[in-house]
Amino acid sequence: MAFREFTPFSKENLEECDVRLQMLFTKVLQIHDISILCGHREETAQNQMYKEGLTRARWPKSAHNKKPSLAVDVAPIPVNWKDREKFIYLAGIVMGLAETMGLNIRWGGDWDGDGNFKDQSFNDLAHFELVL
Repeated sequence: MAFREFTPFSKENLEECDVRLQMLFTKVLQIHDISILCGHREETAQNQMYKEGLTRARWPKSAHNKKPSLAVDVAPIPVNWKDREKFIYLAGIVMGLAETMGLNIRWGGDWDGDGNFKDQSFNDLAHFELVL
């Protein structure tokens, strides 16, 4: 397997995140090609996403609003927002690696962590956050 590197866009976004998320997603990248879409989110961007219904949290209530960010939005490459199964597959990789690293991660496709991906009232399949 060839060593994968983040694109400059992904690298910049990941550098805004807590070092534990940086280590986790660097390992994820070696298993599956990913794009880091968002790390830290400023007030204007957070409130715009809330207005558009893309998040349930207003500024400063999101884990994305911390510095460094405790949340990261990640998509499998190639990005296809309609391919739910691909996001679930990626989440399995992320959650498995996180467990081996001793990290408590919440995924936006299973907010309550019960393993049932169909009981969510709000899906954010690209969202992963560090639970402290």
